[in-house]
Amino acid sequence: MAENPEPPPQKALSKSQLRNRRKARRTFLRSLGVGIGVTGAAILGFFPVIKKWAERLRPPGAIEEKDFLAACIKCGQCVQVCPVKAIELGDLDEGFGVGVPYIVARDQACDFSCDAVQCVLACPTGALTHEISTKEEVRMGLARLARPNACLARRGEGIKGKIREAGFTGKLRYMDVDRWKPIPVQDYPYDLDLCDLCARECPIEGAITVERLHIDLSDLRGSPAIFDKCVGCGVCEMVCPVDPPAIVVDIRKTWEQL
Repeated sequence: MAENPEPPPQKALSKSQLRNRRKARRTFLRSLGVGIGVTGAAILGFFPVIKKWAERLRPPGAIEEKDFLAACIKCGQCVQVCPVKAIELGDLDEGFGVGVPYIVARDQACDFSCDAVQCVLACPTGALTHEISTKEEVRMGLARLARPNACLARRGEGIKGKIREAGFTGKLRYMDVDRWKPIPVQDYPYDLDLCDLCARECPIEGAITVERLHIDLSDLRGSPAIFDKCVGCGVCEMVCPVDPPAIVVDIRKTWEQL
């Protein structure tokens, strides 16, 4: 029986072939890593919802959070119609919140410039709706005096000039300028002996007032008082001149939870 012939000796790979082989190996490992990362991100998408890692202030009329995340189709129609561009869309680090609309009140509050709440009218799925209840059809949260010692009204201090830092781009509807056209907050200087901006600029009549702390009329100090008409639009948080703001919005909190 003839013996099996020995295999021919392998030729040494050239430098270019070695480089190509190493490049192919790196490409494979990189692709594998991306695949694992995408799968992991998809799995972790559950956790921002369960653990509330990405709790956000939703636009007016948002239904209950889990239902909202399920109903929102991330079409961006609410973003397009917002007159002050308050609505943003969730980024990749927000799990199921990717592409879902939210508002950062400190940067740009919802000031109800559109009156009819255009984002609700534009929503095609009912994720934003006027029919949540008769009392809280557009409630987003509830304002709260989070830092009483920082509040200028409680300290008896006024505000003169611009109320926010240089470069701030937030807009607000000022009735004495143009009832229908929001203008940059930086273009509207103030001259107040006692700061009452949270109440003065609140778009909901009777939602916030500044109540005197003492009956002595020479004592200007007062304190913000929040009432059940507050819808959590965030204007008070946006216009608060101290940083961090003395007044903030508690997301989705209702009057009944106090």
